[in-house]
Amino acid sequence: MKKVIILIIMLLLPISVSALKFPEISSKKAIIYDLTDDKVVYEKNSNDVTSIASLTKIMTTITAIENIKDLDQKVTITANMLNQVRWDASIAGLKVGDVVTYRDLLYASILPSGADATIALAVSTSGSVNNFVTKMNNKAKELGLTNTHYVNVTGLDATGHQSSANDVLKLLQYCLQNQTFKKIYTTKQYTLSNNLSVYSTINTYNKTMDLDTSRILGSKTGFTLEAGSCISALFNSDDHEYLMVLLNAERTDNKSYNIIDTLALIKFIDDNYNNIAIVEKDSVVKTINIKYSSKDTYDIKASEDVTLYLPIDYNKDLIKIEYDGLDTISSKNKKDEVIGTVKYYYDNNLVKEEEIHLQEKIDFNLLTFIKVNIIQIVITILIIIIIFIIFGKLSKKKKLERK
Repeated sequence: MKKVIILIIMLLLPISVSALKFPEISSKKAIIYDLTDDKVVYEKNSNDVTSIASLTKIMTTITAIENIKDLDQKVTITANMLNQVRWDASIAGLKVGDVVTYRDLLYASILPSGADATIALAVSTSGSVNNFVTKMNNKAKELGLTNTHYVNVTGLDATGHQSSANDVLKLLQYCLQNQTFKKIYTTKQYTLSNNLSVYSTINTYNKTMDLDTSRILGSKTGFTLEAGSCISALFNSDDHEYLMVLLNAERTDNKSYNIIDTLALIKFIDDNYNNIAIVEKDSVVKTINIKYSSKDTYDIKASEDVTLYLPIDYNKDLIKIEYDGLDTISSKNKKDEVIGTVKYYYDNNLVKEEEIHLQEKIDFNLLTFIKVNIIQIVITILIIIIIFIIFGKLSKKKKLERK
């Protein structure tokens, strides 16, 4: 058994030496993460500390979920709750005396980004906004969000209220493991117990900017003067699930560049990331010798396409194939017998491993055997002849001696 590593160099195809150039975006801070492959595919100032506007409500919502025993428990909206909502905050439209459930408040917090809902959640679950904010900051520490600190539950600009694109991504990864949160995050419209209908802010952007936002499966948007336009988004591309966080984008009277950037980046990933056959079916990955047959060699071939999700400018030099098995076969080896294994690597990561089965019957060929061993056969015959001659002479001599 012998291990051979073969570098597959595709000479007929150009090898790219430069990374894909992502489109220019308005967002000053960004990160895109492939959840399926567990890797960052793009980032821009992703660890810079900044205001995050209503992306704060991601933490507000998950903190509330984890502190509520019964999501269908009733909550009465009080004047004390609504009096704490700043005049410039976005609201869901709750009124004093409304009776809703905790579940309603969670939807009202995420979809229309209702500050009235987030404050109601904080007061009803923790007694005060300050107590609830303490829980939010404790959760941030627990999750290792080192660039994150909360001062309020709404995301309105305040000294010391900050995070980063990378921290928001880490938080969202955690939140989406919670099925209640994920269902809310990916909902576009919901009707509360008091018959108030709330809609995702994505729907509003879709109407005001005449954009197709259907590719955005889930989102939380935000805007303040200090934070600019922000968004966290969940989307799919070629069966891969992605998370995107964009912060500090421009906003004009009729354009919100957080959405424009998001759609541009989704299209770029659609166009430039695909499931690519790095080794095609029936490609020869190793040639071994055949002993005493009409054929001298046997080609080991890939049984099927070896596919990997990659950017279109992937480095073909990073493809490696490792064969571990017999270097020589003969008629002693039977069809369908396992003669070795092949491992396919990209960038030193194992993509696929398969057993190699002999695909054909190997026939013994006498002429080939003679041709290969002609010298040994001649020498053997000569030795036999010499032995017979010597044996004959000795026999003759013994007969003469008896006479």
